[in-house]
This record gives sequence, C-alpha cells and structure tokens, in this order.
Amino acid sequence: MDRAHEGGSLGKALDAAATKADAAADALQTTRTPDDARSDNSQLATALRALGQDLKSARGQGGRCATSPRVELGTAQSPKSVEEATRALGALGYDAALRLPRTERAKHRRLANGAFLRDGSRGGLGRLTVNNGTGTDAVVTLTRGRRTAFSVYVRQGSNTTIRSVDSGSYTVYFTTGEDWNGAKSSFTRECGFEKFDDKANFRTVRVSGGTQYTVLTFTLNKVLGGNASTSTVPPGEFPS
Repeated sequence: MDRAHEGGSLGKALDAAATKADAAADALQTTRTPDDARSDNSQLATALRALGQDLKSARGQGGRCATSPRVELGTAQSPKSVEEATRALGALGYDAALRLPRTERAKHRRLANGAFLRDGSRGGLGRLTVNNGTGTDAVVTLTRGRRTAFSVYVRQGSNTTIRSVDSGSYTVYFTTGEDWNGAKSSFTRECGFEKFDDKANFRTVRVSGGTQYTVLTFTLNKVLGGNASTSTVPPGEFPS
C-alpha cells in the first residue's frame, strides 16, 4: 500500500491488505493461545477484522469529492486498536508487532480569493460580482452551451468581481466544500454541486452618448428577499 499511487493501484492494494487482515484475524481465532494471552489475542483478532473493514471502506467510490483513502484510514479507529493490542501482547513477551499502512492527515488546500481556474477570452464590458456567504469555499463556473467560459475561486465570507464578461447567455454553476484538489477539479470534503435556475444574460450595446453593459450580482447563500433559485447538479454533470 505504501508504494501504491492514488487510483486503481491503491484500490487494489487496499483490497489485498483487507484480505490479509481478515485472514490474520481468522488464524488468530483458531490458534491455540497461552492462557495469559487469550484476552489480548482476542482483542487483536477483533482489531484486525475491523481494520479489514476500514481498509475496504477507505477505498470509497472515487470520482469527485473523494477523500484520499490514506486520509480516510487515518481517521479510523482500527489502526489504533491494532497497535494497542500488539503492545499488550508485547508486554507479555509475545512478538506481535505489525507494520501498518501509511496514513495521511486531512489537507486544507485553498486557492486565493478571485483566482481563475479557467479563463476564456473575455472581451466585453459585462461585470459579475459573486458573494459567498456560505460556510465553505466555492468555485463558480459560467458556461455557454457546452463550453466553459471561466471558473473562479471565491473564499468563504468573501466576494469577487469578474470584469470584461462577453455578451451572451450563461449558465452559472457553483460547487462548495473544503480542501480543493486541483487535479480532480473538486473539493474533497463537504461537497455541494448546484446551478442557478435562471441564465445570466450579459449585453454590451452602444447607445447615444456611450455604451450600456450588464452588471449582475449572484449570492451563493440564501438571502432574505433573494429572487434566484438553485438546483442540485449530479457531480458527474458539473462542468470541469
């Protein structure tokens, strides 16, 4: 497991380790055990069986909003239970030391407020301000048809303004969560995927004496008197 890379190879390693943990638990429960070690031996077998389940669970479903299996395993109780049981047996003179898989602490990666993840050609005069009053960071993505126009990072409790938005009708998506994984274009915890039901329509037109252009404000959290409804979007349909 320690040498496996995130993805398929780590998933296979987790399955293999889970199988070995279950086999070790079975072997301990059928082995003749000295009287002074019976209780601790039983605790180790129970801890190994729990470890097998946690190894399987750590694999998760993958895809967006997927926490690293090593982070998942690091929050599980079974590795600590295995260590406690092996120490108890060691104190009795029985060598039961095991090398447990490497775990990781949960990360808290963030981008700067207003940072663009994608930025297409913006040559208009339209202006969009996004207020993020939710409890987590967000990424706001505007699309025209199937094409992503731009995506911008908006930190919790902050706002940002995108200038030079071209004329057109845009769908406004936003995802919220914690710990931004740039490689997967997704947060890894507390994820939400939504879109505004109404299009964002920008126009830049010349008029007598100058130019008129659209200025819009979108607030990601619910506000009193707000007039924009949102819908949940399946993670797989959220634009990358």
